Amino acid sequence: MAKPRRPKNEDPKPENSGAVVHHQKLCLSIDVDKRLIYGYTELEIAVPEIGIVGLHAENVGIENVLVDGEPADFEYYPHHQQQVENEKRWGSAFSPSSAADAAASVYLSTLEKELVPNLLINCCKPFKTDNEQHEQPVSDNGFLSSGEDKQNLRIVRIDYWIDKAETGIHFKDSVLLTDNQIRRARCWFPCIDDNSQQCCYDLEFTVAHNLVAVSAGSLLYQVLSKDNPPRKTYVYKLDVPVAARWISLVVAPFQVLPDYQVGQVSHICLLPNLSKLRYTVEFFHSVFSCYKDYLSVDFPFDSYKQVFIDPEMAVSSLSLGASISIFSSQVLFDEKVIDQTIDTRIKLAYALARQWFGVYITPEAATDEWLLEGLAGFLTDFYVKKHLGNNEARYRRYKANCAVCKADNSGVTALSCSTSCKDLYGTQSIGFYGKIRSWKSVAILQMLEKQMGPESFRKILQTIVSRAQDKTRAVKTLSTKEFRHFANKVGNLERPFLKEFFPRCVGSCGCPVLRFGLSYNKRKNMVELAVLRGCTALQNSRASILDINAETENRDGDVGWPGMMSIRVYELDGMYDHPILPMAGEAWQLLEIQCHSKLAARRFQKPKKCSKPDGSDDNGDAPAIDVRSSSESPLLWIRADPEMEYLAEIQFSQPVQMWINQLEKDKDVIAQAQAIATLEALPQISFAVVNALNNFLTDSKAFWRVRIEAAFALASTASEETDWAGLIHLVKFYKSRRFDPDIGLPKPNDFHDFAEYFVLEAIPHAVAMVRAADRKSPREAVDFVLQLLKYNDNNGNPYSDVFWLAQLVQSVGELDFGQQSILVLSSLLKRIDRLLQFDRLMPSYNGVLTISCIRTLTQIALKLSGFIPLDRVYGLIKPFRDIKVMWQVRIEASRALLDLEFHSKGIDAVLLLFIRYVEEELSLRGQVKLAIHVMRLCQMRNDSGDEISSQTFVALLCLLEGRVSFNNVFLRHHLFCILQILAGRPPTLHGVPRENKTLQMSLVENCSDQRNMLVLDPVSKPPELPCSTQNLTEDWGLVEGFKATLEEAPGNTDPEPLKDVDVKTPKDSPIEAPKELLQDLPMEIPSEVPKELDAALLGQERKKPVVKIRVKQSSAASRADTDNQMAERSLGGRNEIDHAASSSVSVDAPPKNFGETLSNHNVEEVNSWHDHGSRLTASIGSAKFLSDGDELFKELQCTADSSVVFSPRPLDPSSSSIIQDNNIDADARRFVSLRTLSVADSLAGNVSLHGKGKKKGKEKRRKQEDHKGHHDDPEYLERKRLKKEKKRKEKEMAKLQGDEAKKSLVEFSSKKEPPGTEFATQELKATEPSASKAEARKVDTKPEASEGTSAAPKFRIKIKNRVLSKS
Repeated sequence: MAKPRRPKNEDPKPENSGAVVHHQKLCLSIDVDKRLIYGYTELEIAVPEIGIVGLHAENVGIENVLVDGEPADFEYYPHHQQQVENEKRWGSAFSPSSAADAAASVYLSTLEKELVPNLLINCCKPFKTDNEQHEQPVSDNGFLSSGEDKQNLRIVRIDYWIDKAETGIHFKDSVLLTDNQIRRARCWFPCIDDNSQQCCYDLEFTVAHNLVAVSAGSLLYQVLSKDNPPRKTYVYKLDVPVAARWISLVVAPFQVLPDYQVGQVSHICLLPNLSKLRYTVEFFHSVFSCYKDYLSVDFPFDSYKQVFIDPEMAVSSLSLGASISIFSSQVLFDEKVIDQTIDTRIKLAYALARQWFGVYITPEAATDEWLLEGLAGFLTDFYVKKHLGNNEARYRRYKANCAVCKADNSGVTALSCSTSCKDLYGTQSIGFYGKIRSWKSVAILQMLEKQMGPESFRKILQTIVSRAQDKTRAVKTLSTKEFRHFANKVGNLERPFLKEFFPRCVGSCGCPVLRFGLSYNKRKNMVELAVLRGCTALQNSRASILDINAETENRDGDVGWPGMMSIRVYELDGMYDHPILPMAGEAWQLLEIQCHSKLAARRFQKPKKCSKPDGSDDNGDAPAIDVRSSSESPLLWIRADPEMEYLAEIQFSQPVQMWINQLEKDKDVIAQAQAIATLEALPQISFAVVNALNNFLTDSKAFWRVRIEAAFALASTASEETDWAGLIHLVKFYKSRRFDPDIGLPKPNDFHDFAEYFVLEAIPHAVAMVRAADRKSPREAVDFVLQLLKYNDNNGNPYSDVFWLAQLVQSVGELDFGQQSILVLSSLLKRIDRLLQFDRLMPSYNGVLTISCIRTLTQIALKLSGFIPLDRVYGLIKPFRDIKVMWQVRIEASRALLDLEFHSKGIDAVLLLFIRYVEEELSLRGQVKLAIHVMRLCQMRNDSGDEISSQTFVALLCLLEGRVSFNNVFLRHHLFCILQILAGRPPTLHGVPRENKTLQMSLVENCSDQRNMLVLDPVSKPPELPCSTQNLTEDWGLVEGFKATLEEAPGNTDPEPLKDVDVKTPKDSPIEAPKELLQDLPMEIPSEVPKELDAALLGQERKKPVVKIRVKQSSAASRADTDNQMAERSLGGRNEIDHAASSSVSVDAPPKNFGETLSNHNVEEVNSWHDHGSRLTASIGSAKFLSDGDELFKELQCTADSSVVFSPRPLDPSSSSIIQDNNIDADARRFVSLRTLSVADSLAGNVSLHGKGKKKGKEKRRKQEDHKGHHDDPEYLERKRLKKEKKRKEKEMAKLQGDEAKKSLVEFSSKKEPPGTEFATQELKATEPSASKAEARKVDTKPEASEGTSAAPKFRIKIKNRVLSKS
């Protein structure tokens, strides 16, 4: 329950030392030429009782320390000292697994050391007198509120210097820059480098008179000294308490451009970029006013500065500081550039939003960081929607949500969880998972906005900001608990909903996966929707996360999500929303939606005589055929969650014509994108689909990003089966816009229509993606791209064509040359070489053209490595790695050389080359980009299985622990990820053991051994469907298709044999398979199916609790995977779906052979009564035999089903025994299997029958009454004949066995038997009030000849049920 927030302690005591910094002053003198910094810092500290203050300091030389003006004792222990690279130290790193363990140990120990203060100062001095205490000034932030604080307050001054710094502060030419990497503020001034420590700052920086020092806070004044040469001092004051990491400093010969519309804002850059800066920031006042109006409060800082520096100096494209944001100058653009505009505006808007949420208002704990990041992203999306359009905002959100759903499968993506936040030391915000967490944070907040409404959510943000600006509050933090309280009080969301929402969506991982199949009931005028809900999170990941939260400890495996999802139905008469899909409870749902539209009576009449042969007439009032689905119904199309109220993956199956209707008539960009993706993935493409995609592409009113998707979809549909219609439409569309019809050549470029420019820019790339049957590019596509590249003319165009040309060049790289098109390759290469030479003389914007040429040359060389020597390409690209070359070009050349090395020599050579490139690369950002590229190559390597030498692992570990990685936090994290990927592990610290700060190889080996253990768990967990069921909805046209899909869910064989186990289990005490076996499966299936869906899909009551005995193969058997899967299907393995709690245990059986087909399986049952209305069923199947002369192998499954049937059923004409004995076709078997087992494999033939009556007299009289009057029915007579034949066969079998029928226990003999007969006995005891004893009398195999195969034995099992006691 969300409760009102308790007042916070104004003096929070950090965990590191107990000291609290109230105020800090920093005075530095900077000599950029000598790369020397010297000065002092002065801290007002509340000293703890122990009298020792612990600070963080790295990379600094401490001259002396004064406490209240007197020298004090101190001890300084730099954490990072240059270590001698000793290969013997890493002698155990001889395999990927051991190297990954060593990397995790080194990385964790380094991160933990960084948390410990390493500058200890003794402040045990006599306290001041009372008079001196009263004269002590009070800080502006109001920290001095208690007498104890005043009594323990000390002024600590530290004189220090920094000589040729490399970490936290960087020099290049006449530029100095600090970065805000994690825990790196300590590298340029001593402080308590912890996010929980916040104070105000006074900053003074003395630099050369021609340099400008830009820092956090407001610039109070500048002082010009009388030195020769003169020096200038910049004095800043920051009145808002912030953490040390938000103090930034940039020194360079800057040009300052004030914002004339917003006086608080200044834009700063170097002189060469001033013109670009002026054009880039013209829009910025709209962002500032947008946020101000939305939050209804002024900007929290007195000023705001945007600084643009050289890309080689930037650690990332954006570095934040208090009232200052530092960008790479590559985001600047002039009036000629089109492509960079949107990205730059969004980046600048996000940086301003982070000043509100993240810098000014900070998270209370590490588990609250998601909230501030999400609020900043939400505010950015609001600006995008208002100024860049609703389509742009919705499309971006849709793509981000799709990415989150694909990656949100492990605990590292749980937003507010200690194991995914606090224990990861801030690394959760780095790299790929950091981006996923950021997108997920925004999506969660947008879900809340949909629940409470835009205005209520806006009031919450206004409340948060106005509360933070309260002068009486010294701490400006926000927690998840407080936000939940605001959602209840201000947003009017109910507490039960919030109690369910936050633990499920914020405290755990996983997104819902919803799969829909539909059927239209014409008689009821109703739509039937079959829905299966799953989860993207792995079983073990979700369980581990949920167990951490106290509120979710007692939840089931499938906890669901709160609320109801809306289904939107588009009918002939209009659009109707139906919020009827519950997101919690039963995972199987069958929804019935009443249609509002009705078909006219004439639609159901017979065709008139004057009608056309196809049934149509000339009546002009009839609606066009394209607005109707393939079935006769009033439905146009259906959508689930149209407003994106849930972060969910939705897979909807509806007829093709309904998807076409959705594409053509729905104005929502998300609906259009979903329709295009579905039509593109169809197994068979019709001309109607191609025409619909082409019509959408040519529609200039449609959103340009979705039109680009339609272009690529057309390219994927182009094939010989469709007469290359997609390719023809693409070329025709381009020529209609860009070609001169008189001469048949491209016209000069005209980019005034930006939307059309983006669409046409993507057409050559789409054409290059077309492939013929031989997987080569058609000659028409190659000629088309060559013609565009040859005749490009930008004369008279006011806009730059550099991105246009870059796309053309990259299109060449996408081509796959065949024997016919290889002749034009030389012409294409000449064009690329000419562009390279031209770009070298007149560099393009950010080197875009050179980068695309290098990338294309690499792609061509790799595709045609048999014709083009890689050494020549290597020599052509290598000069671009020169240190004088533009940063972006140099990094692209390095990546290209790594690709060539990977293709020719393997991953081991790539890693060694990567280490050399990282050590040579001066830019921190370039090092990170190289590491990310090598991570991708390592993921590709896992498929090839290249060996890596131990020397390479040692070199990587030395780099991870070396100075280069300490200087670059992002590089260090990616190096750790590389070593984890090489070992086949996820690239994250989440889940890494922390016992004794070391990781042992035995842990990994034990994990694999634990997979083979049998887990006995008193709580039944729902099994999961295998990965192959992810694409179930592709064939769900109707509900019947939904049934068939359930039948065909395959199983997997167990990895190792299990020992014999004697099972005696209570009725309600289930036994489940090991969880480890299910951890890699993508979704879950509940153990219980709702009655409505069961009745609609299965045609009978749900199954009751069953006890299963599975017989596993021994380790001696070694068979193909496909055979194992087939056998597991017939056995109903661990992926079998039961509709009630079940118990299963496995015992050993002899190895099996798969020489026989599944059609030879025999299933037999004998019914007996052990309670009124109950049934007991046993089946044995999946027997396989080797050829003559080999051992007898078989695998058996015995299923005992005890359930109550309140109304005995008449004999079903589709009885499984009838089907079995008469060899009915596979479809009939599948139907009976579906009715009796709910989910079974149609190929297995395991069919359970209903039980007989408890008393023979009553059963006989009931059957006589049921079949009364059927004596003349041929179907009844046939059933009767089959029954007599069955009894005759059973009597013959009993005679053959004789004395063996008296055995009372079921036991499996391991000795060799002749291939004719084998006996098995088994006993089950159930602790029920009315106990029953099931005795398996005999198991017999009778050889029968089958077509084309050797004799195939059939099995018979008899079950006798005796009532032992009655209560």
